[in-house]
Amino acid sequence: MSKAITIRGAGIVGLCVATELTARGVPVILRDPAPVPGPTACSWWAGGMLAPFCEGFSAEEPVVRLGQEAADWWAAQGVKVERRGSLVVTLQRDRRELDQFARRTKGHRFVSGTNLAELEPFLAERHDRALYFEGEAHINPRAALAHLRARLEQAGVVFEQNADAPHGSVIDCRGLAARDSLPELRGVKGEMVILNAPDVTLNRPIRLLHPRFPLYIVPRGDGIFMLGATQIESEQRGRASVRSVMELLSAAYALHPAFGEAEVLEIGADARPAFPDNLPRITRTGDSLHVNGLFRHGFLLSPAVAKMTAALVQGCNETPEFYHEDYS
Repeated sequence: MSKAITIRGAGIVGLCVATELTARGVPVILRDPAPVPGPTACSWWAGGMLAPFCEGFSAEEPVVRLGQEAADWWAAQGVKVERRGSLVVTLQRDRRELDQFARRTKGHRFVSGTNLAELEPFLAERHDRALYFEGEAHINPRAALAHLRARLEQAGVVFEQNADAPHGSVIDCRGLAARDSLPELRGVKGEMVILNAPDVTLNRPIRLLHPRFPLYIVPRGDGIFMLGATQIESEQRGRASVRSVMELLSAAYALHPAFGEAEVLEIGADARPAFPDNLPRITRTGDSLHVNGLFRHGFLLSPAVAKMTAALVQGCNETPEFYHEDYS
Protein backbone atom coordinates (compact mmCIF):
# COMPACT_ATOMS: atom_id res chain seq x y z
CA MET A 1 0.00 0.00 0.00
CA SER A 2 1.31 3.46 -0.88
CA LYS A 3 1.80 6.07 1.82
CA ALA A 4 -1.36 7.99 2.75
CA ILE A 5 -1.92 11.49 1.43
CA THR A 6 -3.08 14.05 3.99
CA ILE A 7 -5.86 16.41 2.93
CA ARG A 8 -6.16 19.58 5.00
CA GLY A 9 -9.75 20.80 5.14
CA ALA A 10 -12.90 18.67 5.11
CA GLY A 11 -15.20 21.11 3.39
CA ILE A 12 -16.71 20.50 -0.01
CA VAL A 13 -13.38 20.55 -1.88
CA GLY A 14 -11.53 18.34 0.59
CA LEU A 15 -14.32 15.76 0.70
CA CYS A 16 -14.58 15.61 -3.10
CA VAL A 17 -10.81 15.24 -3.54
CA ALA A 18 -10.80 12.50 -0.89
CA THR A 19 -13.67 10.75 -2.68
CA GLU A 20 -11.83 10.74 -6.01
CA LEU A 21 -8.53 9.57 -4.52
CA THR A 22 -10.21 6.83 -2.48
CA ALA A 23 -12.01 5.59 -5.59
CA ARG A 24 -8.57 5.20 -7.21
CA GLY A 25 -7.20 3.21 -4.28
CA VAL A 26 -5.11 6.02 -2.81
CA PRO A 27 -5.11 6.00 1.03
CA VAL A 28 -6.22 9.31 2.50
CA ILE A 29 -6.17 11.05 5.87
CA LEU A 30 -8.50 14.04 6.25
CA ARG A 31 -7.61 16.69 8.81
CA ASP A 32 -9.96 19.47 9.90
CA PRO A 33 -10.39 21.29 13.22
CA ALA A 34 -14.17 20.76 13.06
CA PRO A 35 -15.39 17.30 14.12
CA VAL A 36 -18.14 17.15 11.48
CA PRO A 37 -19.41 19.34 8.62
CA GLY A 38 -21.06 22.40 10.12
CA PRO A 39 -21.35 26.19 10.26
CA THR A 40 -17.58 26.76 10.35
CA ALA A 41 -17.30 25.71 6.67
CA CYS A 42 -18.46 28.08 3.92
CA SER A 43 -19.95 25.09 2.06
CA TRP A 44 -22.46 24.80 4.92
CA TRP A 45 -24.05 28.04 3.70
CA ALA A 46 -24.30 27.07 0.04
CA GLY A 47 -27.43 26.96 -2.09
CA GLY A 48 -26.63 23.60 -3.69
CA MET A 49 -27.73 24.70 -7.16
CA LEU A 50 -26.10 22.77 -10.01
CA ALA A 51 -26.88 25.51 -12.49
CA PRO A 52 -24.00 25.88 -14.96
CA PHE A 53 -26.06 27.58 -17.66
CA CYS A 54 -27.45 30.25 -15.34
CA GLU A 55 -23.96 30.85 -13.95
CA GLY A 56 -22.83 31.52 -17.51
CA PHE A 57 -24.44 34.95 -17.28
CA SER A 58 -21.43 36.20 -15.33
CA ALA A 59 -19.02 33.25 -15.00
CA GLU A 60 -16.19 32.20 -17.30
CA GLU A 61 -16.57 29.44 -19.91
CA PRO A 62 -14.98 26.65 -17.81
CA VAL A 63 -17.69 27.05 -15.17
CA VAL A 64 -20.41 26.34 -17.73
CA ARG A 65 -18.55 23.50 -19.43
CA LEU A 66 -17.24 21.66 -16.37
CA GLY A 67 -20.30 22.42 -14.28
CA GLN A 68 -22.39 20.24 -16.58
CA GLU A 69 -20.61 17.18 -15.11
CA ALA A 70 -21.68 17.94 -11.54
CA ALA A 71 -25.19 16.45 -11.38
CA ASP A 72 -24.07 13.05 -12.68
CA TRP A 73 -21.09 13.00 -10.31
CA TRP A 74 -23.22 13.73 -7.26
CA ALA A 75 -25.76 11.11 -8.29
CA ALA A 76 -22.96 8.55 -8.71
CA GLN A 77 -21.94 9.18 -5.08
CA GLY A 78 -25.45 8.35 -3.92
CA VAL A 79 -26.54 11.93 -3.23
CA LYS A 80 -30.15 12.73 -4.06
CA VAL A 81 -30.14 15.01 -7.11
CA GLU A 82 -33.30 16.92 -8.01
CA ARG A 83 -33.28 17.17 -11.81
CA ARG A 84 -36.14 19.61 -12.26
CA GLY A 85 -34.26 22.43 -13.93
CA SER A 86 -34.39 26.02 -12.75
CA LEU A 87 -36.60 28.99 -13.57
CA VAL A 88 -35.59 32.63 -14.01
CA VAL A 89 -38.21 35.36 -13.63
CA THR A 90 -38.41 39.14 -13.26
CA LEU A 91 -40.90 41.59 -11.91
CA GLN A 92 -43.04 43.30 -14.55
CA ARG A 93 -41.01 46.52 -14.45
CA ASP A 94 -37.76 44.61 -15.06
CA ARG A 95 -38.76 42.56 -18.11
CA ARG A 96 -35.71 43.76 -20.04
CA GLU A 97 -33.52 42.03 -17.48
CA LEU A 98 -34.94 38.68 -18.58
CA ASP A 99 -34.17 39.35 -22.24
CA GLN A 100 -30.61 40.34 -21.37
CA PHE A 101 -30.18 37.19 -19.26
CA ALA A 102 -31.41 35.09 -22.19
CA ARG A 103 -28.92 36.66 -24.59
CA ARG A 104 -25.96 35.95 -22.33
CA THR A 105 -26.82 32.34 -21.42
CA LYS A 106 -27.71 29.10 -23.17
CA GLY A 107 -29.59 25.89 -22.42
CA HIS A 108 -32.94 27.60 -21.86
CA ARG A 109 -36.29 28.31 -23.43
CA PHE A 110 -38.93 30.93 -22.76
CA VAL A 111 -42.12 29.69 -21.10
CA SER A 112 -45.37 31.51 -20.51
CA GLY A 113 -49.08 30.92 -20.03
CA THR A 114 -50.04 27.26 -19.72
CA ASN A 115 -46.43 26.03 -19.91
CA LEU A 116 -45.38 28.23 -17.02
CA ALA A 117 -48.44 27.20 -15.02
CA GLU A 118 -47.53 23.54 -15.50
CA LEU A 119 -43.99 24.12 -14.22
CA GLU A 120 -44.74 26.44 -11.30
CA PRO A 121 -48.48 27.00 -10.76
CA PHE A 122 -47.75 28.98 -7.60
CA LEU A 123 -45.85 31.61 -9.59
CA ALA A 124 -48.00 31.66 -12.71
CA GLU A 125 -50.62 33.83 -11.04
CA ARG A 126 -48.09 36.66 -10.66
CA HIS A 127 -45.59 36.04 -13.48
CA ASP A 128 -46.48 35.57 -17.13
CA ARG A 129 -43.03 34.89 -18.63
CA ALA A 130 -39.89 33.05 -17.53
CA LEU A 131 -36.72 31.35 -18.71
CA TYR A 132 -36.65 27.60 -18.12
CA PHE A 133 -33.23 25.90 -17.83
CA GLU A 134 -34.38 22.31 -18.10
CA GLY A 135 -30.93 20.70 -17.84
CA GLU A 136 -30.07 22.12 -14.42
CA ALA A 137 -30.46 20.47 -11.02
CA HIS A 138 -30.01 21.03 -7.30
CA ILE A 139 -29.04 19.14 -4.16
CA ASN A 140 -29.26 19.70 -0.42
CA PRO A 141 -25.67 20.79 0.36
CA ARG A 142 -25.69 19.90 4.05
CA ALA A 143 -27.03 16.43 3.35
CA ALA A 144 -24.44 16.03 0.58
CA LEU A 145 -21.57 16.94 2.91
CA ALA A 146 -22.75 14.47 5.54
CA HIS A 147 -23.21 11.77 2.91
CA LEU A 148 -19.70 12.15 1.47
CA ARG A 149 -18.14 12.03 4.92
CA ALA A 150 -20.14 8.91 5.87
CA ARG A 151 -19.08 7.13 2.65
CA LEU A 152 -15.45 8.00 3.24
CA GLU A 153 -15.59 6.72 6.81
CA GLN A 154 -17.13 3.48 5.55
CA ALA A 155 -14.26 3.21 3.06
CA GLY A 156 -11.76 3.42 5.91
CA VAL A 157 -10.63 7.02 5.47
CA VAL A 158 -9.15 8.41 8.68
CA PHE A 159 -10.51 11.74 9.95
CA GLU A 160 -8.34 13.72 12.36
CA GLN A 161 -9.49 16.80 14.25
CA ASN A 162 -6.27 18.71 13.87
CA ALA A 163 -5.34 22.03 12.29
CA ASP A 164 -1.55 21.67 12.48
CA ALA A 165 0.45 21.42 9.26
CA PRO A 166 1.27 17.74 8.61
CA HIS A 167 4.42 16.27 7.09
CA GLY A 168 4.64 14.23 3.89
CA SER A 169 2.34 14.45 0.87
CA VAL A 170 -0.29 17.11 1.49
CA ILE A 171 -3.27 18.46 -0.46
CA ASP A 172 -4.37 21.75 1.05
CA CYS A 173 -8.11 22.45 0.68
CA ARG A 174 -8.55 24.92 3.55
CA GLY A 175 -10.28 27.74 1.68
CA LEU A 176 -9.49 31.20 3.07
CA ALA A 177 -7.38 29.68 5.83
CA ALA A 178 -4.75 28.94 3.16
CA ARG A 179 -3.93 32.62 2.64
CA ASP A 180 -0.72 32.00 4.55
CA SER A 181 0.47 30.23 1.38
CA LEU A 182 -1.81 31.77 -1.27
CA PRO A 183 -1.75 35.55 -0.74
CA GLU A 184 -3.91 36.28 -3.80
CA LEU A 185 -6.92 34.62 -2.19
CA ARG A 186 -9.68 37.02 -1.24
CA GLY A 187 -12.97 36.58 0.58
CA VAL A 188 -16.35 37.04 -1.07
CA LYS A 189 -19.06 37.15 1.55
CA GLY A 190 -22.31 35.31 0.92
CA GLU A 191 -25.38 35.49 3.15
CA MET A 192 -28.44 33.29 3.34
CA VAL A 193 -31.78 33.00 5.06
CA ILE A 194 -33.70 29.78 5.64
CA LEU A 195 -37.47 30.10 5.83
CA ASN A 196 -40.34 27.84 6.75
CA ALA A 197 -43.09 28.85 4.32
CA PRO A 198 -45.76 26.11 4.37
CA ASP A 199 -48.09 28.20 2.19
CA VAL A 200 -45.53 28.37 -0.63
CA THR A 201 -45.09 25.60 -3.19
CA LEU A 202 -42.09 25.68 -5.53
CA ASN A 203 -40.78 22.69 -7.46
CA ARG A 204 -37.34 23.94 -8.47
CA PRO A 205 -34.87 26.77 -7.77
CA ILE A 206 -36.17 30.18 -8.77
CA ARG A 207 -33.98 33.14 -9.68
CA LEU A 208 -35.50 36.57 -9.47
CA LEU A 209 -33.57 39.09 -11.55
CA HIS A 210 -33.47 42.47 -9.91
CA PRO A 211 -31.24 45.48 -10.74
CA ARG A 212 -30.36 46.05 -7.07
CA PHE A 213 -30.73 42.77 -5.17
CA PRO A 214 -31.12 39.61 -7.28
CA LEU A 215 -32.42 36.59 -5.43
CA TYR A 216 -32.43 32.85 -5.71
CA ILE A 217 -34.77 30.59 -3.78
CA VAL A 218 -34.04 26.88 -3.44
CA PRO A 219 -36.71 24.49 -2.15
CA ARG A 220 -35.52 22.07 0.51
CA GLY A 221 -38.82 20.20 0.83
CA ASP A 222 -41.56 20.26 3.47
CA GLY A 223 -42.06 24.00 3.09
CA ILE A 224 -38.40 24.89 3.79
CA PHE A 225 -36.67 27.34 1.45
CA MET A 226 -33.16 28.76 1.25
CA LEU A 227 -32.82 32.38 0.12
CA GLY A 228 -29.49 33.67 -1.11
CA ALA A 229 -27.47 35.67 -3.61
CA THR A 230 -25.59 38.36 -1.72
CA GLN A 231 -22.06 38.77 -3.06
CA ILE A 232 -19.95 41.23 -1.10
CA GLU A 233 -16.19 41.76 -1.29
CA SER A 234 -15.52 41.04 2.36
CA GLU A 235 -13.65 38.47 4.45
CA GLN A 236 -16.03 38.83 7.39
CA ARG A 237 -17.42 35.46 8.39
CA GLY A 238 -20.40 34.34 10.42
CA ARG A 239 -22.49 37.51 10.54
CA ALA A 240 -25.11 38.71 8.07
CA SER A 241 -25.89 42.41 7.80
CA VAL A 242 -29.35 43.80 8.49
CA ARG A 243 -29.38 45.43 5.07
CA SER A 244 -28.64 42.20 3.22
CA VAL A 245 -31.24 40.23 5.15
CA MET A 246 -33.86 42.92 4.55
CA GLU A 247 -33.09 42.93 0.83
CA LEU A 248 -33.33 39.14 0.60
CA LEU A 249 -36.65 39.09 2.43
CA SER A 250 -37.99 42.05 0.42
CA ALA A 251 -37.09 40.33 -2.84
CA ALA A 252 -38.81 37.13 -1.71
CA TYR A 253 -41.92 39.11 -0.79
CA ALA A 254 -41.83 40.79 -4.21
CA LEU A 255 -41.64 37.38 -5.86
CA HIS A 256 -44.77 36.34 -3.99
CA PRO A 257 -46.46 37.97 -0.95
CA ALA A 258 -47.00 34.54 0.64
CA PHE A 259 -43.37 34.70 1.76
CA GLY A 260 -44.45 37.49 4.10
CA GLU A 261 -46.05 34.88 6.36
CA ALA A 262 -42.94 32.67 6.50
CA GLU A 263 -41.03 31.87 9.67
CA VAL A 264 -37.33 32.73 9.73
CA LEU A 265 -35.47 29.60 10.81
CA GLU A 266 -31.86 30.57 10.27
CA ILE A 267 -29.66 33.44 9.11
CA GLY A 268 -26.04 32.80 8.22
CA ALA A 269 -23.02 34.08 6.34
CA ASP A 270 -19.51 33.10 5.39
CA ALA A 271 -16.70 34.21 3.10
CA ARG A 272 -15.99 32.11 0.03
CA PRO A 273 -12.38 31.87 -1.23
CA ALA A 274 -11.71 33.37 -4.66
CA PHE A 275 -8.76 34.35 -6.83
CA PRO A 276 -8.82 37.53 -8.95
CA ASP A 277 -10.32 35.71 -11.97
CA ASN A 278 -12.92 33.85 -9.84
CA LEU A 279 -11.68 30.51 -11.20
CA PRO A 280 -10.20 27.61 -9.18
CA ARG A 281 -6.51 26.86 -9.03
CA ILE A 282 -4.59 23.66 -8.44
CA THR A 283 -1.24 24.99 -7.27
CA ARG A 284 1.96 23.16 -6.48
CA THR A 285 4.02 24.77 -3.73
CA GLY A 286 7.02 22.64 -2.83
CA ASP A 287 5.74 19.19 -1.89
CA SER A 288 2.16 20.37 -1.40
CA LEU A 289 -0.79 20.84 -3.71
CA HIS A 290 -3.27 23.62 -3.02
CA VAL A 291 -6.80 23.21 -4.35
CA ASN A 292 -8.66 26.43 -3.78
CA GLY A 293 -10.54 29.44 -5.12
CA LEU A 294 -13.86 27.88 -6.11
CA PHE A 295 -15.67 31.17 -5.39
CA ARG A 296 -19.44 30.59 -5.42
CA HIS A 297 -19.16 27.37 -7.43
CA GLY A 298 -18.17 24.88 -4.76
CA PHE A 299 -20.77 22.19 -5.36
CA LEU A 300 -20.79 22.89 -9.08
CA LEU A 301 -17.06 22.66 -9.78
CA SER A 302 -15.65 20.53 -6.94
CA PRO A 303 -16.33 17.24 -8.79
CA ALA A 304 -14.38 18.31 -11.89
CA VAL A 305 -11.56 19.90 -9.87
CA ALA A 306 -11.34 16.81 -7.64
CA LYS A 307 -10.97 14.56 -10.68
CA MET A 308 -8.21 16.80 -12.05
CA THR A 309 -6.42 16.71 -8.71
CA ALA A 310 -6.62 12.92 -8.43
CA ALA A 311 -5.30 12.50 -11.98
CA LEU A 312 -2.40 14.83 -11.18
CA VAL A 313 -1.53 12.92 -8.00
CA GLN A 314 -1.49 9.64 -9.89
CA GLY A 315 0.58 11.05 -12.73
CA CYS A 316 -2.19 10.58 -15.29
CA ASN A 317 -2.29 14.27 -16.21
CA GLU A 318 0.71 16.48 -15.45
CA THR A 319 -0.95 19.73 -16.61
CA PRO A 320 -4.66 19.64 -15.78
CA GLU A 321 -6.87 22.64 -16.36
CA PHE A 322 -6.53 25.24 -13.58
CA TYR A 323 -3.01 23.95 -12.82
CA HIS A 324 -0.31 26.40 -11.66
CA GLU A 325 3.16 24.87 -11.50
CA ASP A 326 4.66 27.02 -8.73
CA TYR A 327 2.71 29.76 -7.05
CA SER A 328 5.81 31.37 -5.52
